[in-house]
Amino acid sequence: QVQLVESGGGLVQPGGSLRLSCAASRSIFSLSIMGWYRQGPGKQRELVATITNGGRTNYAESVKGRFTISRDNAKNTVDLQMNSLKPEDTAVYYCNGNATVYGRAYWGQGTQVTVSS
Repeated sequence: QVQLVESGGGLVQPGGSLRLSCAASRSIFSLSIMGWYRQGPGKQRELVATITNGGRTNYAESVKGRFTISRDNAKNTVDLQMNSLKPEDTAVYYCNGNATVYGRAYWGQGTQVTVSS
């Protein structure tokens, strides 16, 4: 069992930046794919970015060039650097981890990000 806890959310103005962090209760080495998802008001949950143990990344088209996902297995953390934020980025952001070999997935409780002037 792995517990995931997100932090770093808050209120920012358009064009601003935030860095979200996901802390795991134990080693994330076995979580081969880590990712960030988000769910905005009146919308379904969508994939934002993923990263493998080897550092391979994928991003949603809407955030490419603005967001950067990274992981530090030594610290058991996964971060999401968000730059040039837009009002449409407003959502609850969730951390996700997948132990693909065992077919298990883990989710955090989410952290609110609000982009408004």
